[in-house]
Amino acid sequence: MDLRTLLLSFDGRIRRTHFWLAAIGVYIAGLIVVSLISTIFGLGNVFMFHTPGAGSFGPGMILGGPLLLVVWLAMAWALLALQVKRWHDRDKSWFWIFIGLIPVIGGLWVLVECGFLDGTQGSNRFGPSPKGIGAAS
Repeated sequence: MDLRTLLLSFDGRIRRTHFWLAAIGVYIAGLIVVSLISTIFGLGNVFMFHTPGAGSFGPGMILGGPLLLVVWLAMAWALLALQVKRWHDRDKSWFWIFIGLIPVIGGLWVLVECGFLDGTQGSNRFGPSPKGIGAAS
């Protein structure tokens, strides 16, 4: 599976290893890009508390704000695509992403199901095993 399909497509299945590596990569890349945009446009520290005198509405916010929005949306899309493919590997539909919206329990459930539990052995309704288990020899 190529990187574009991994991060943009909602079809297919992925292994836990690919899920973790891609999710960590998306977070790191996103943080770097957001930090650069914030620094270039003088938006202050967008990750922590408001920096006095920085981040006020002005030219930096007019130009940098939409760029930050695009970066955050791209990160959300990629992370959702990864999570959907992990649910598929567990032989569950994409609707399971909504379990994460339940306070406390939902996030733990997603972490355990997508991050730690093994996928379905062999093919399932979402495609062949990403491990190659059950594939024709």
